[in-house]
Amino acid sequence: MPLLSVWSTIVKPQSLPLLSDIEHCLLSDRHVFRGRLRALKRKAGKNQQIEDDVARLLRQIEESRQRAERRLSLLPQPSFPPELPISGCWEEISGLIESNQVVIICGETGSGKSTQLPKICLSLGRGVFGRIGHTQPRRIAARTLAGRISKELGRELGTSVGYKVRFHDHVSPDSHIKLMTDGMLLAEIQKDPYLNEYDTLIIDEAHERSLNIDFLLGYLQQLLPKRRDLKLIITSATIDPEHFAQQFGGVPIINVSGRTYPVELRYRPPEEEGSSERDEQMQQAILGAVDELS
Repeated sequence: MPLLSVWSTIVKPQSLPLLSDIEHCLLSDRHVFRGRLRALKRKAGKNQQIEDDVARLLRQIEESRQRAERRLSLLPQPSFPPELPISGCWEEISGLIESNQVVIICGETGSGKSTQLPKICLSLGRGVFGRIGHTQPRRIAARTLAGRISKELGRELGTSVGYKVRFHDHVSPDSHIKLMTDGMLLAEIQKDPYLNEYDTLIIDEAHERSLNIDFLLGYLQQLLPKRRDLKLIITSATIDPEHFAQQFGGVPIINVSGRTYPVELRYRPPEEEGSSERDEQMQQAILGAVDELS
């Protein structure tokens, strides 16, 4: 944009093409750029020299826009394994996510919600201007899920999908999905109170109701009206999902069934009562059952 045009933009607030350029930048940069643009307008109103500041701002806006374009070009094209129950309703879920700021996903163990929900968000074009943040209660779960999702997307761990836990940060500038613990996201709020790094947050296993999860849900409830572009997905097992929905004003709930497998029960007669070696025999019986099953 010519410098004269930018000057006119700053002096005349009714014409703001520069603001439309900012909307194509990364979310983490937009708030900073808007603040600097307001400061430039104040300086222009006082007849202060701002040519160098304008040129610097334009250059940084262009760099941020190019980074967003690069992230878009690297966006994976996900597929959904047909054997997972959630794959049968991924279009319905994506429609709810697109039309609502908050969605509750109620799914049993084995439904595939933890691995497929970030991929559903990718299919909606999320993760470009900001990351898809995906929380887990435990560090090992965050690392394992990051590896699993990376494998399904055909990408190397730490590129499109990264994870951040205590003492380990395997997230690159091009990462679209970021796995982390609840405590890690809670700690990031201190430096980024508006969570501008993210365009989507998935709070997984919310039914565990840890202190970290309760703090996060309470904070996000207050943040969402200020971040209308932020999507929140809360996943829960079949334990009172209505409670979460009511907390966020009656948001929609979608239920996903889990996978079931046939179970065969085999009984072995117990040893005689009163045997002095009963404990040892019980241990041997358990080891024998394991050998038989293997």
